[in-house]
Amino acid sequence: MLYHVTMTVTLPPDMDPAEAEDIKAREKTYAQDLQAQGIWRHLWRVVGEYRNVSILDCRDNAHLHEVLSSLPLFPWMQIEVTPLCRHPSSIREGDL
Repeated sequence: MLYHVTMTVTLPPDMDPAEAEDIKAREKTYAQDLQAQGIWRHLWRVVGEYRNVSILDCRDNAHLHEVLSSLPLFPWMQIEVTPLCRHPSSIREGDL
């Protein structure tokens, strides 16, 4: 099942810079692993903001929750999720 997910990150201004860099490095590794597995299909940065727009392919809502809540930056994210389904006029058969 495909999901359109918008993630906005707000780190505390008083967070130790070394801790922030460590969390961001772990986030990058985790996100790239999910992309390699085909779960995180698309990832775009929103220009000028600490926000991304993504398409995730998860088995179901519970799997999506597991993936998102495992993100190292999850505690500092506001997440919006929209479930998607294939449009009948789409010519892209792989976008189920």
